[in-house]
This record gives sequence, structure tokens and C-alpha cells, in this order.
Amino acid sequence: MDTRPDPNEKLVKVFDCEQESEALVVRGLLESAGIDCFMTAQDTDQELFPVGGVKIQVREEQADEARRLIEESRAAAESNLREASADALSEEPPRQ
Repeated sequence: MDTRPDPNEKLVKVFDCEQESEALVVRGLLESAGIDCFMTAQDTDQELFPVGGVKIQVREEQADEARRLIEESRAAAESNLREASADALSEEPPRQ
């Protein structure tokens, strides 16, 4: 979506990360839920702080919903990882 917001509307940061690929996944999640989001680079002085990143902002009235979706997605991913780890640990080693 990423259409430029009205300059008078308030945008709220709901997510930031170091990797653009992670931000693209979150943007896809939000857009699939009908939430307009705006992805921008977090520029810092590379001489003082050699880090960067990406932030995602949404319209103020959609911020709570966006945060809820992001949190639910993270919780589901963590649960899937725990289940996969448990399954891998319970498998018998291959016989030779």
C-alpha cells in the first residue's frame, strides 16, 4: 500500500528492526489485514552509531490493531519453533 500519508495525520511507530527482510514480512502481515503502513529507513550517523534499520509506522487509529497482529504473529512463530524443537528431540536417531 505505502501511499504517502496526509502530512497532517499522526503516524505511530509499531515495529522496527535491523533487517529489511524482516520488516517486509511485517509489512505484508499488516497490509494483508488492511492496515496501511509506511516503511522508512532509520538513518543514524554512521560515524557515531554504525547501525541502521527499518521502522514501520501506521496511522494512529490503527496502531493498537497493528501491534496486536505483530504480537500474535510472533507468539505463533515461537510456538511453532518450540513444537518443531520438541519433535526433533523426540525422534529416534537413525540406525546404522
